[in-house]
Amino acid sequence: MSIKIMVSTLVLAVGALWSGLPATTAHAGEYTISVDPITIDTGDFTRDGIGFNGTSPGPVLRFSEGEEVTIHVTNNLDERTSIHWHGMVLPYQQDGVPGISYKGIDPGETFTYRFPIQQSGTYWYHSHSGFQEPDGAYGALVIEPKDREPFRYDREYTLILTDSHPHRGDRIMRNLKLMPDYYNRQQRTLLDFFSDVEEQGFGAAMADRSDWGDMRMMPTDIEDLQGYTPLINGRSADQNWTGLFEPGERVRLRFINASAMSYFDIRIPGLEMLVVQADGNNVQPVKVDEFRLAVAETYDVIVRPREDKAFSILAESVGRTAMGRATLATTEGMSADVPELREPPLLTMADMNHAGMGHEGMGMDHGMMTHTMPDGTVMSGADHGSMGHGAMDHGNMGHGAHGMNHGGDVVDPFYAPGSGLTPEAAKEGGKFLSYNDLKAQKPLYEYRDATREIELRLTGNMERYLWSINGVKYDDADPIRLQYGERVRFKFVNETMMTHPMHLHGMWSILDNGNGQWNPIKHVISVAPNTTVYMETEVDAPGEWAFHCHLSYHAQSGMFRKIVVEGGPKKGRVDAVPATAGQKEG
Repeated sequence: MSIKIMVSTLVLAVGALWSGLPATTAHAGEYTISVDPITIDTGDFTRDGIGFNGTSPGPVLRFSEGEEVTIHVTNNLDERTSIHWHGMVLPYQQDGVPGISYKGIDPGETFTYRFPIQQSGTYWYHSHSGFQEPDGAYGALVIEPKDREPFRYDREYTLILTDSHPHRGDRIMRNLKLMPDYYNRQQRTLLDFFSDVEEQGFGAAMADRSDWGDMRMMPTDIEDLQGYTPLINGRSADQNWTGLFEPGERVRLRFINASAMSYFDIRIPGLEMLVVQADGNNVQPVKVDEFRLAVAETYDVIVRPREDKAFSILAESVGRTAMGRATLATTEGMSADVPELREPPLLTMADMNHAGMGHEGMGMDHGMMTHTMPDGTVMSGADHGSMGHGAMDHGNMGHGAHGMNHGGDVVDPFYAPGSGLTPEAAKEGGKFLSYNDLKAQKPLYEYRDATREIELRLTGNMERYLWSINGVKYDDADPIRLQYGERVRFKFVNETMMTHPMHLHGMWSILDNGNGQWNPIKHVISVAPNTTVYMETEVDAPGEWAFHCHLSYHAQSGMFRKIVVEGGPKKGRVDAVPATAGQKEG
């Protein structure tokens, strides 16, 4: 065995030990993955699912920055499949999105991905075919940097979260189409009304009920999907995945949210967390007690437990309907207290843009109100100011409005003032991470003004369970066309009552949080209800790319776009892969 192969095998073995998950076999940058039917056992239920190399989550893939990787993927299903390398910078033909970058992988066939590793950090991979990802087809991806990282740690663990449901993905979609609140287990009751009367008075309580009734919604409509079991590294709270430490060690935790629909609030009672990476990119360290992990996001934190005891790693759903639990401990079998779920939040009229939008507005498709040009520019045919957009359009959010004071209360600028979703730390006086806290460790690009702005209004019809961008679902939309070399500013205006994690493939999303050249570099931007959020993109990747909400059932319902990047060098990232890469193997 060559030294190179021996080193590669050792790296994978260490990665498996640290992550608590299986590592795939590999040598010298070559990997083999099978897509398999599996059985998922959460302890609460058992059902058929889909996994990689016979497991869900799939094996932790560990790459090194600067290497060329070859990944052979064999489809053992009776349906077409795919693998998308989430957050990876690579040629578009290797991105793994059926209908955009390739057709997918047919049953019984093997597809070979080949691409250079041009980054480092924590990422993940998953199927981009139908509902295979919610059914278990996901795994973690860790890339070692070529240079020394700007922080220290003694050991690491990868923690990949998901919302495993007893229903298969296609059944969930059918039920949501049939009845959008099918999975809402927190319906408001008569007792809740009496409680509201006692707190608000009869008139105010009646008016509030009437407003929600007119919109055919409830203030508990925070999560589309409830009744699931949160899993951390494939284990439920009772199954209790455990990572070991020696007192005084610095432990790096790589958090990945591979859920179909669920946001999680992460905390470790008794331990302060130092946030060092967001979406694979180093940030200036931030000490926090809790952070919100949007669907498809990753955060790396460092903790330093000094006592010989167990600490619970808690992942509480944003709707407070479920909680995942893992443990840090000095020996196997130890456990720490697991608190009760906190009181569930309630949406407010601030989350509905109710101040300026009529009741009927929440049920509109808005498709007649705009025309989207082929380049993505929106031509408006309606007075958005009359619909309340003027009140919510934070056009200067990225330029000094952050952290502003509303009525004496400091608010998170990434939530509407008065929102019921604004997070608060469970620890009294504790620090909850905001997007506003994130600053890049060092700029990835030269800071410059955007060449143009494209407005993307996040729209939907909850009653019919339709989700769209600018009032147009994916099947009816023209591609958004970008020019290689430009810097585009995207303006997200969320007109819906749901939070949307927006994911651009192939290119970085630079979140405008007012830090100028230190704006953080991400691959997912979470947009809360009734907010306007800006991101910028250096258009440096020729080809065709996906751009979508990462909530599985929203993307499948139409909140999805194709991005076409025109121009660019004839020899560049697209041609950096051998001509045979990406071709189907018999």
